[in-house]
Amino acid sequence: MNFGYSHPDNGEHTPVYLRMAQLHIGDAIKGFLEKSRLKNGIRAVQIEEVWEKVMGKTVARYTDKIEIMNGKLFIHSSVGPLKNELQFQKPKIIERINELMGEKVIYEVIIK
Repeated sequence: MNFGYSHPDNGEHTPVYLRMAQLHIGDAIKGFLEKSRLKNGIRAVQIEEVWEKVMGKTVARYTDKIEIMNGKLFIHSSVGPLKNELQFQKPKIIERINELMGEKVIYEVIIK
């Protein structure tokens, strides 16, 4: 008899109802983030965390703010020469960010 526990042959002793609940909660959170505005905020934080790795220390130091809205990455900087350089690097920025995120998150880069 099973009594709600996973089969002992697979080495797990977690009750089936707990494993199902974990799966459903994870799916629920993922679904919520997909539909919520929090998703862009979370991605912006993730991009900020890897920004130095993507663009280097100097660019990261002079980048004031990063935002994501509707697949657009907004990069704010008050340094004119940096803004000009970033204009030329837009395709590279899109490619590297999407690569690090593991999915197509950014479709356009806007320098402000």
